[in-house]
Amino acid sequence: MTKKGSIFKTISSYYGKHPIGILAWLWVSAMPFIGSTIFAVNYNFLEKYSLENFSDYLIYTLIGAFLMGFALLPTTLIALASGFFFGWISLPFLILGYSLASAIGYGLGKIINMELTEQLFQNNPKFQAEIEARKEKEGSLVFFVRISPVVPFAISNFLFASLNVSLLKVLLFGIPGMLTRTVIAFSAGVLASSYIDAQQSMNTPLQWGIGLGLLLVGLLGIYGYVRKRKQ
Repeated sequence: MTKKGSIFKTISSYYGKHPIGILAWLWVSAMPFIGSTIFAVNYNFLEKYSLENFSDYLIYTLIGAFLMGFALLPTTLIALASGFFFGWISLPFLILGYSLASAIGYGLGKIINMELTEQLFQNNPKFQAEIEARKEKEGSLVFFVRISPVVPFAISNFLFASLNVSLLKVLLFGIPGMLTRTVIAFSAGVLASSYIDAQQSMNTPLQWGIGLGLLLVGLLGIYGYVRKRKQ
């Protein structure tokens, strides 16, 4: 078995020498909540804007990618607001923004945790063997982590970068994994008569039931990834 103590010791030692890594993890954990709080009382400015030409769509995509990639706002909130303020026409560009944001977050995770995986593998060869043995299942891990409402988008980007999952797999399997929650939030925004109603619609028993179902699917999928193979 992999010695968990040695893994935690390696991680602790790495971040002891790289305090910016700790700050980065704190940022992606706390900043989406802070951003949501600020947005909740300042969303009215979006009423001034509309998507009419190519430059509008380009700016919308790039701003969304920036906000999600740097963990300034959660993806579900942006989907909800996009559905309400811009309608269905913005959905393809929101998905494109997700893709760019995934690349941004993944790239930042790679830079910040550049030597962490290497040190983990060097100090814990059994852990490396377990990760390598699951290489062909990385796509399913990405999909089920993304579909789970518990693992935030920004944190999962750092997680995939730390596990050395390829960016191609993060995009190919991650975007489909996010689509269910995205479409649900987006639809709630489109159908709402006000942005407040859109927010409240995300807290109905139906939405909680869907969220619980996605959570169970995600947990089962992640369990399938970490489960040891029979020898």
